[in-house]
Amino acid sequence: MSTATQQDKYNAILQAAIEIISEKGLHSTSISDIVKRAGVAQGTFYLYFRSKNALIPAIAQNLISITMDKIKENTQQHADFWEFLTTYIHQIYSITDEYKDVIVLCYSGLAIDHSMEIWESIYQPYYQWFQDELKQAIAQGEVISGTNVQWTSKMIINLVENAAERFYIGRDQDMTKEQSMTEVFHFLKRSMTNS
Repeated sequence: MSTATQQDKYNAILQAAIEIISEKGLHSTSISDIVKRAGVAQGTFYLYFRSKNALIPAIAQNLISITMDKIKENTQQHADFWEFLTTYIHQIYSITDEYKDVIVLCYSGLAIDHSMEIWESIYQPYYQWFQDELKQAIAQGEVISGTNVQWTSKMIINLVENAAERFYIGRDQDMTKEQSMTEVFHFLKRSMTNS
């Protein structure tokens, strides 16, 4: 089987799993449901995943890849860190709105399987990418020197994602989306500058 065919089958299983688990929940979804929707044999499922629960980290990894691709594409041409951060916040809100069911699925599945540490390992390339952006902002004098880049990058990502998730998943909508994004931006800017 060619690499392209293998990747196509893997993607078909993953997409079918996301759809069916989103519809029925993790416990009510069977592997036979997934392979039927994916159009592959049941044995093919086990070539890629050892169990139904093993799908969740793969779904989470897929979501992080989608997130990073969309954010990188939209933040490439930024004049400074603050323009980058504004675009980043907008992208996270947009992605969270689009993929809210998948996000809930990932959180619930990883919590059931007691594998939240897997989530952290999946996030490592994302954290590293953001650290590089933050280092550049410090070097250009846009962010306070002496900022702990590793810790701050994780906190920014977690804060922005949490704010977007509260807005779209937690339905914490006592302000508009634009107001929420603006508050997040100003909170972060105040914490990273001398002014």
